[in-house]
Amino acid sequence: MLTNRSRCVAVVAYDGVGLLDVTGPLEVFTQANVVGANYDLIVTSPEGGEIVTRTSTKIAATVALRELVRPFDTLVVAGGPDWENEIDNKALVTQVARVAGLARRVTSVCTGAFVLAAAGLLDGRRATTHWRHLDQLSERYPLVEVDRDAIFVHDGRVTTSAGVSTGIDLALSLVEEDFGPELARSVARELVVFMQRPGGQSQFSVRIRSGNSHHEPLRRLVDDVTSNPAADYSLEAMARMTGFSVRHLCRLFQEEIGISAGRYVESIRVELARDMLEHGDDDLALIARRVGFNSLETMRRAFLREIGVTAGGYRSRFRTTGVEKTTTEPAHGLLRGVAQ
Repeated sequence: MLTNRSRCVAVVAYDGVGLLDVTGPLEVFTQANVVGANYDLIVTSPEGGEIVTRTSTKIAATVALRELVRPFDTLVVAGGPDWENEIDNKALVTQVARVAGLARRVTSVCTGAFVLAAAGLLDGRRATTHWRHLDQLSERYPLVEVDRDAIFVHDGRVTTSAGVSTGIDLALSLVEEDFGPELARSVARELVVFMQRPGGQSQFSVRIRSGNSHHEPLRRLVDDVTSNPAADYSLEAMARMTGFSVRHLCRLFQEEIGISAGRYVESIRVELARDMLEHGDDDLALIARRVGFNSLETMRRAFLREIGVTAGGYRSRFRTTGVEKTTTEPAHGLLRGVAQ
């Protein structure tokens, strides 16, 4: 029987679901229970019973979706490669829409966002999914404001995440919301993963996203920014380095790199600073100078624009803590007729 202090998490699975989409968040919540949280974990499916995942691994659903009739805390809809079939599964979509009304918050992992969208739960909201399917999400559901870059997006009580592994980031963010950063960091340490990446962090390195320019001077320039980020990269300086006019340089950046020249330089500097923050102990001011920011405040503002947290806040997410472990037994329940 669930107590008032327990938080039930119901993970929606189905045949063909991604195994890590289901087990990643479950492992985070389970480890959170080991170190002091009180989550009650349920795997649910349209019909209940055995589920065959995309890896042919079989898992058992605790309960059928139709049996969830009491208010609970968190709904997690896992994704899978056959999302087109899932959005045509009326039983799944209808039950997710109904059960979402019982949940305090609703989330999805990867292509689970399509099920939420089919259920009308993303209309008028910002959302994301795996980068490969962003266009399809936008085209099929024009009422959804698709965020094409973030690894997960909070919009009110609904949160969507990008690729498969970001379900772990999502779950860690929920643990932090429920029980604070100290317990969440302890979970991350036990699982040997970084404290969750900020949701605004890009799905891709800016160096990967920028691709290769067809113009040799521009290719050399973007390589120079990465290898020597502290140099002068004002528009005038970059124009001199490439032999282009400022106007032509700006046009080429937009056409071939996909962002403005100034934004590219800032993104590279933030990316290099993130690596230093994650793997070293250098002073923030020293890191700012090394990557080319002219002041600590400039770096702080750039981090806020790029990933939604300050540089100091970003570093704190990768620090381990000495939280003492305690063990709590998870509650059980949420079947029809079970008091909440």
